[in-house]
Amino acid sequence: MRIDIITALPKLLESPFDDSIMKRAILKKKVEVNIINLRDYAIDKHRSVDDAPFGGEAGMVIKIEPVFRCIESLKKERTYDEVIYMSPDGELLDQKMSNRFSLLQNIILLCGHYKGIDERIREHLITREVSIGNFVLSGGELPAAVLADSIIRLLPGVLNDETSALSDSFQDDLVSPPVYTRPAEFNGWVVPPVLLSGNFANIDKWKHEQAVQRTKERRPLLGK
Repeated sequence: MRIDIITALPKLLESPFDDSIMKRAILKKKVEVNIINLRDYAIDKHRSVDDAPFGGEAGMVIKIEPVFRCIESLKKERTYDEVIYMSPDGELLDQKMSNRFSLLQNIILLCGHYKGIDERIREHLITREVSIGNFVLSGGELPAAVLADSIIRLLPGVLNDETSALSDSFQDDLVSPPVYTRPAEFNGWVVPPVLLSGNFANIDKWKHEQAVQRTKERRPLLGK
């Protein structure tokens, strides 16, 4: 899989892909992640990618020319399944969406910044808009990293335990049950005995019951 991330601030995206699972996935060649500097596609000598909005509103807007030039250049090299804009008012990211994206071959993630992007980019160049929540951040770089992480960890061979992603929260419209590790007792606080019983049928039953109960308490609208 290939993920191309277009941003005016590439340094914001260096760290998320240079450690832990994301770095291992890249080194194992399970995914190719390219951070593309939008300023390389600017049309003036100052490498500017933003301008004041028409209508006199405060803030700056990402211009259409560098985005168009960047996407067109990428499309000359390969076909993309999706060109995704990270937007506060986009479709809300969930596990099912990440599952679908993990089956694709090539995607572009466009990071907005400042006041946003010229609406014509959204109308003519973008195939999908995704939000990570009902709040506003300074730019789309962190949301792009979140989306990429949620996709990459699902790719075959990325996680050491192939089944671990399948048991994550939200995969079956349930949050995960509580988890414990050694020691079995600490400060008088004990691990539920069923987890120490070795009876895996009972353990699976307990985990499911806990997941159902926790979902009802914490995410009652999940799956509805």
